[in-house]
Amino acid sequence: MIKQPPQHDQATPITQQTATAPIRTVVIVGGGNAGWLTAGRIAAKHKSNQPDGVKVILIESPTLPPIGVGEGTWPTMRSTLIALGISETDFIRQCDVTFKQGAKFAQWVDGSSSDFYYHPLVLPQGFGKAEMAGYWQQRTATANNTSRNTSSFSNALCYQEALCEHGLAPKTIRHAEFGAVANYAYHLDSGKFGPFLRQHCIEKLGVTHILDDVVAVQSSSNGDIAAVNTKQSGVIAGDLFVDCSGFSSLLLGKHYQVPFKACDDILFIDTALAVQVPYEHPDTPIASHTISTAQDAGWIWDIGLQHRRGVGYVYASKYCTEAQARATLARYVGPAIADLSVRKIPIVSGHRTRFWQNNCVAVGLAAGFLEPLEASALVLVELSAQMISEQLPANRALMDIVAKRFNETFLYRWDKIIDFLKLHYLLSQREEPFWRDNRNPATIPQSLQDLLQLWRYRAPGDLDFTSNNEVFPAASYQYVLYGMGFKTDYSQSHYLLDNPEFAAQQFAQNQKMIAQALSILPSNRELISKIREFGLSQL
Repeated sequence: MIKQPPQHDQATPITQQTATAPIRTVVIVGGGNAGWLTAGRIAAKHKSNQPDGVKVILIESPTLPPIGVGEGTWPTMRSTLIALGISETDFIRQCDVTFKQGAKFAQWVDGSSSDFYYHPLVLPQGFGKAEMAGYWQQRTATANNTSRNTSSFSNALCYQEALCEHGLAPKTIRHAEFGAVANYAYHLDSGKFGPFLRQHCIEKLGVTHILDDVVAVQSSSNGDIAAVNTKQSGVIAGDLFVDCSGFSSLLLGKHYQVPFKACDDILFIDTALAVQVPYEHPDTPIASHTISTAQDAGWIWDIGLQHRRGVGYVYASKYCTEAQARATLARYVGPAIADLSVRKIPIVSGHRTRFWQNNCVAVGLAAGFLEPLEASALVLVELSAQMISEQLPANRALMDIVAKRFNETFLYRWDKIIDFLKLHYLLSQREEPFWRDNRNPATIPQSLQDLLQLWRYRAPGDLDFTSNNEVFPAASYQYVLYGMGFKTDYSQSHYLLDNPEFAAQQFAQNQKMIAQALSILPSNRELISKIREFGLSQL
């Protein structure tokens, strides 16, 4: 437990002279993916491996294991790895990595076996140039009236759904590291990723690693953290402290008592049951997307790694007992679950009311957590680490300015992510109590209700969002909306659909791109096997 030391143990008060002294030491409390990604970003940018660089110290408890979930990433991870100087080949080989090209949402609309839609990682064809959603609705209506088959929104306007349905990779072995035919992210073994980052940060980037437990905080008279006391390594002083201590939030939560804002009135999920499922055969196909399958009281994730799948049922305990949830998970996994260990993980959806207090900033679970529906956990870590690194204040006098901007940016981002996750639930037509209650307007943020009103008459566009700090672009909202059967009424603005020739070209171009991609791309497993054997060429 963190204990405040007596007053006479407090550090020397900060003076005007120390306020303008340069930031020379960053202390990160906590390891795991959040701690090491943050350490790596700061160390790489600020030359910690050089004598005149900023010193980065990471204190990691030897007794607290990492949570070990969060196996899905965003395409942003590619730029993060590049910034850290990490080889994509090494990353793939050492972290059980596979390629991810989006998410498939099964049985979210009506629960039928044929019910699915995709949220791919490539923009819709013609996005931003025409109201392609309106043209697609026209084509769908015409096809239904003539009893012809029609494509889903994502398949009609994005070639990536076809790649996923065929289990294909986003690139070939001839592509250089981080190059591709289609935009992609990764699935990874979270338990292997942290140690991989740790080794790279220590050996290549000059991060100082201390295995120890933090037992007390030393404060300056202005309320800053001057140092932390550790059980065996003594007092560790710093200029900026990053709280990556997980759910315990030792610095921001326990020391500074920054309140936690729950959002369980909007997002009902509060429990996860996770299991690692081996493949039946060594050559079993690897899905090149996350599979999210709706259930009575939540949904099941299914992530394909090289040697196993990560599967878990996230559910709301108000609508489902643990025994019922375990039975649901067992039905999904099959008889193999009898020999597997199932972990129960509590989920408290929400975030701190601010993330940067004095000279302390929280990243990862110490800042907050939301259900893993759209893999937002790691991307928030990446974005936080990037902003801290890019805007690391030159001295303490500037820190409050940076802190204010950081808090505004991430409060906005958390709220927008909550809106986007809620969108998946409120559009469902399922009739179980969990799904009906999710459609209750009292559980829907007003900001999202306002957008839905706008989108009843035009498709989501970039100007619907007022910040350059968007996490999910307008295209993502289109994929979810029209994937789940939302209708936009153009009867009062039919002039927006006055260029059917251009639209026809976009639909035709997408079909051409599907054919081309299917003819050249290998399967996800085939490419991973080749990378493990031969490696990718360097950038």
